Formats: sequence, C-alpha cells, structure tokens
Amino acid sequence: MHAFTYLAPRSIDATVDALRTAQPGTKILAGGTTLYDLMKLDIETPPAVIDVSGLAELRGIDVREQELVLGAGARMADVADHPAIRTDYPALSESLWRAASQQLRNMATIGGNLLQRTRCTYFRSGPEIPCNKRAPGSGCAAIGGHDRGHALLGGSDACIATYPGDFAVALIAFDAIVDVVGPHGERSVPIAELHLGPGDDPTHEHVLTPDELIVRIRIPVTRAGRGSTYLKIRDRESYAFAIASAAVGLIFDADGLVDECRIALGGVATRPWRAAEAERTLIGQRLTPSTARHAGEIAFEAACPSAANRFRIELGIRTVVDALFTAGKRATA
Repeated sequence: MHAFTYLAPRSIDATVDALRTAQPGTKILAGGTTLYDLMKLDIETPPAVIDVSGLAELRGIDVREQELVLGAGARMADVADHPAIRTDYPALSESLWRAASQQLRNMATIGGNLLQRTRCTYFRSGPEIPCNKRAPGSGCAAIGGHDRGHALLGGSDACIATYPGDFAVALIAFDAIVDVVGPHGERSVPIAELHLGPGDDPTHEHVLTPDELIVRIRIPVTRAGRGSTYLKIRDRESYAFAIASAAVGLIFDADGLVDECRIALGGVATRPWRAAEAERTLIGQRLTPSTARHAGEIAFEAACPSAANRFRIELGIRTVVDALFTAGKRATA
C-alpha cells in the first residue's frame, strides 16, 4: 500500500472544505470495506484519504410521511434491521442483509455501498492483465475470456464487468434519490442516473465528481414497498455476489389485477438495471405463471450472452418469476 495523508474532518462543512483543496485522486473513506482492498491491490493509490466515518450527521435513519431518508453513513446492518424498513420496504432490508458477511455489514456504509467497484477478476488482477477499466486502452480480457459471471446487459466492446451491489438494485426499483454535496453546492441525482454504463470509457462508473460526497438517500413512500422482495441467487448461500437477482414491488387493484409493478435486476448488468418494459407487460394483468414468465423473458430480451454465461438468462428469468410471486403474496397479505 502506498503512503497517503489521512484527514478526519469533524463536520460535513469541514469535509467539503477538505475536498475543495484536495489533491487529485483523494478518496473518501467511510466503512473502508472496498477502498482498503483496492489500495492493497494498488488499484487505488490516493495521495490522501478523507475519513467521514465519525460524522454522526451522516448516520440518521428518518421515516417521514412522504419519504424514507437514509444517511449515507448509516451502516448496512442498521438499515437492514430497522423495524420500519423491514416492514414497509422488505426489498431494501433483504438486499442489505443478503450482501456480504455480518462483519462487513457492521462496517460498510450504504453510501459507500452504492459506489463499490466491480469484482471482475481481471480488473483486480495485476497490470499484466488487460483491463480498460483499470488501464484505459489496454483491452478487456473478460471478452472472450472466463466470463461466466460477467454482464449479460449493458456491456460494450470496452467492458462487460458486472456491477456487484445489491442495495442499489433495490433502490432503483423504488425511484430513490441520492443527495450529494461538494464545493459547488448541493444537488440531487436520481438513482437511475447515478451509475454509468461502460461505453467507450469504463473508467467513468458514476456521475459524481471527485469532490462530491453522498450525504443521504431518499426513497419515496409507496404501497409497493410493502409488497416487495429482493431475491438473490448465488453460487453459495452466503458471502457471494449475485449471479442473478431481482428486486420486485407490486400493488394490486380491487379486482386483483396488477396496478403497479416494479422490477430491477442485479448481478447480470454493468449497472443496476430497471426492467421497465417487463413492468409494463404486467400492468392490468393477473399475476399468473404465464404472465410472470413473459415479464421475465422481456426483462432479458436484450441480453448478449456468451457460451459460458448463457445459462444465466434462464436463471434470471426464473429469478424474476419467483420474486414476482413472493412480492405478490406480500402485496395481498
């Protein structure tokens, strides 16, 4: 690990001041569960680290009439176990407690979780391995390589690395807003616009500038939150990243027809993926094995598989179907 300067501001305002004069490449440290790993691998070599883990003003969890407000510094475990979130947004709770190990959930923050970097083994290998995300222009070893766990959706000729997170997948299903602050003021970014596809330059993974700090996440209140679930399929039961996942929320009308549907996919795309067309196929329909299956097929209609990861299309379709029926039971309970 390279030497770096350590700063620990005592307020958000002081953090913004530190960011205003920070050297290029300076990183914000919250839980550190991703940053430390990348620093040990020499993928991240920041000249300075700004530690915000001690800022109590970032750790609030506020249940309001119109929205749920989560401080970016709140720990994953605390948000997952919050009674109101478990009751009113089970998909959010499940996306957090099904992520990582208990030890990591006790350390990792939800703001940092949104910006975690890919677990692509080529990205995390040494400089002798081509990776456009780590070394622009060097190529993508995953394309034509061992790509069993790589993205089916949203890839490009430059990168097919999968976005690894769970929480952002649940958030995108519920139209969450991310509030950020920096030397140029405050702004709000819809979670659907936060992450970027790889395009020609996979080094740009999100729309935040290096001097911006996530301060809170806001989720609009909706009845679809109660009728929701996050289903995660992985190679082993715990501490593994999704090979397919789905966040689903449903509302039925008085006749038992789907009035509102939310479907987001994880583990299969280069960013959190909202399956809007799949949602539309269910509106005004009864939830049946055939309508659920059709929605799942539409969700993966644009998939670009290889021989090694083609099986995950069918797996992803079945994941959507199972999640829809779990959400449906909760929506009618």
